[in-house]
Amino acid sequence: MSNVTPSPRRAHLQRETSESSIDLSIDLDGTGVSDIHTTVPFYDHLLTAFAKHSLTDLTVHAKGDIEIDVHHTVEDIGIVLGQAIKQALGDKSGISRYGDALVPLDEALVQAVVDISGRPYLVHTGEPAGFEFHLIGGHFTGSMVRHVFEAIAVNAALTVHVTVVGGRDPHHIAEAEFKAFARAFRQAKAYDAFVSGIPSTKGAL
Repeated sequence: MSNVTPSPRRAHLQRETSESSIDLSIDLDGTGVSDIHTTVPFYDHLLTAFAKHSLTDLTVHAKGDIEIDVHHTVEDIGIVLGQAIKQALGDKSGISRYGDALVPLDEALVQAVVDISGRPYLVHTGEPAGFEFHLIGGHFTGSMVRHVFEAIAVNAALTVHVTVVGGRDPHHIAEAEFKAFARAFRQAKAYDAFVSGIPSTKGAL
């Protein structure tokens, strides 16, 4: 049984492009405290839910060319969040590695499975026809949900499966997806007292 005191798992990243400006801090061993200002209100809502339900402290201050579209700002934050997760995880020694969650939100039901594998891969299925075109809150298109998960999975080197089992309301579906991902990630990043070293037969993740 491992008795090593883990190092703080934190990261602070900044990213500046002609399309967006992002300042992001993360603490994987937090309590779910968040300070989110992305200039995209529904995205603030989703990231706040991610922080709360993954027990990750998260600060995001961002602005971008939302007068063109929210796409650049939303996707770029996903990229930086993924990079911060990867940095904060360190060598992944002592973690559970795998997480699985099934989360309802009224009529919506979503399953998410996370493997902190070091191999970026996203399987994202089940959103109802037309969801990708729906404007949630009048500004956030449903298609952005997949973009965010893809950006996080690729940049954090996670294997992520998100399956929408059912749902009708686009707000509920999107929020349930983020909550399910958060709960699965919470399990995967957690330290396991019975894990000694890196949980892989290869010796690296």
